[in-house]
Amino acid sequence: MAGHSKWANIKHRKGRQDAKRGKIWSRCSRAIIVAAQQGGADPEYNVSLRYAIEAAKSENMPKDNIAKAIKKGAGLDGSAERYEEIRYEGYGPAGVALIVDTLVANPQKTAPEIRSLFDKNNGKLGQTGSVSFGFDHQGEFFINSDAVSEEALMELALEAGAEDVVEEEGMWQITCPPADFLRLKEAIESSEVPIESSGITWSPQNTVPCDVKTAGQILRIVDAFEDHDDVQAVYHNAEIPVEALEA
Repeated sequence: MAGHSKWANIKHRKGRQDAKRGKIWSRCSRAIIVAAQQGGADPEYNVSLRYAIEAAKSENMPKDNIAKAIKKGAGLDGSAERYEEIRYEGYGPAGVALIVDTLVANPQKTAPEIRSLFDKNNGKLGQTGSVSFGFDHQGEFFINSDAVSEEALMELALEAGAEDVVEEEGMWQITCPPADFLRLKEAIESSEVPIESSGITWSPQNTVPCDVKTAGQILRIVDAFEDHDDVQAVYHNAEIPVEALEA
């Protein structure tokens, strides 16, 4: 779609998140707590915890906060607080598919709240698996195309587990299986190539073109979910035109 840019969408999302740093750190803390609960406090033997710690570091979360979350998750501070991972799936305006990942302490409270957010924003909550089959779970990196040559990046990335390297609007986009994300990240960082953005995401196999009005509705429902304390991340398959991001 003319005017559509995945990198512009990512910059818009990151800019909005930067304005909510406290909430972002809270989400990172929950992710660390759950990972430590499930696999222990040592990231060397707990890959999920390593992912969570890396994500927290990428958000500039203080080391003390990270250490406290690990201690809490491992039960070393006497805390009985526990979270459950729940994924909600459904549709937004124009049939756009939505995945809402949450970490929940009280599912009986959160489930109706998530359903209500779908309903209030012209959406509909679906069954588990109703839309996620149309997404690929993958690691994703964005690197400024001026920072490294295509030949050097291809050699580095493919050796470290990348599946694909493509260029779009001055950015290299690298994708990889989630299991290879940390290895690839470490390889890129050790080569001193600056990473503009990275993470493990749900990437749509097909997208829904949206005009500016519909895109605004999609952005509003995504904002509504992201404002909920239990929501960790929201993914969708809408093509958001750049004009809608600037509105």
